[in-house]
Amino acid sequence: MTKLLVDSDKYGEPSASVIVDAYHAAIHDLIRRKLNTVGDDWASFVFDKSYDLITAKDFAAIEKKLLDTGHRFDWSAMISVRERPEAYKPATGVGEDSKDFSFEHPEAVVAAADGQGREQRGIGDNVVKYPANLAGIARYIRSSDRVLELLTSGVPADTVAIIDDSGGTLTAPILEQFKGVICAGGTVRSHLGILTREYGIPCVMNAKISGIKEGDRVEIECTAPAKTAEAYQTGVEMTAKVWRLAK
Repeated sequence: MTKLLVDSDKYGEPSASVIVDAYHAAIHDLIRRKLNTVGDDWASFVFDKSYDLITAKDFAAIEKKLLDTGHRFDWSAMISVRERPEAYKPATGVGEDSKDFSFEHPEAVVAAADGQGREQRGIGDNVVKYPANLAGIARYIRSSDRVLELLTSGVPADTVAIIDDSGGTLTAPILEQFKGVICAGGTVRSHLGILTREYGIPCVMNAKISGIKEGDRVEIECTAPAKTAEAYQTGVEMTAKVWRLAK
């Protein structure tokens, strides 16, 4: 049990995240302190005294301490990047903090500008079919720090949020303020897809985009048919276009 609590690479795999490591370390410290208090052997502690000495209040205190650090969204912010790194590859030599940062998905469908000055920069699965397309300003929201910043200063008008994760946990506190969402993960039935549908926010999931930078004007083809469960099951392509607009 002690080994389980302190190993960050159980079964030879890296730990899920720094927040998991911190949680395990806090529990390990709690057990160590309680065991030292009674001064008894391990077996007696585990099968008898631990039920009285370790309480729900102790675990609640650990959870509160971790949440107060501001890292409550770390898991949501990182999991998609780990599972599908090809979907989140930035332009060569461009850091995440640069305004030139952009996702560079190898399967992004790119085309020259059409008669309306719209340059196609990718595709995605449309969540809900709306009567008109949506245009706005692309803003990458990929970390808890960015979410906290926008909670403090407010989400700028016309924000089309570009998000890694399909769970919806990372951006939940500010989701209502988005004009639209482009998510590089998940399906229309993912948590984020469900939330945007409920809030009436146009959204494409499983987006394969390239060359859209922070501050670019973009348009989502949310007039395209919403992708169905049957389409996923049978492998039928039902995609909506994502354009970068002329400035």
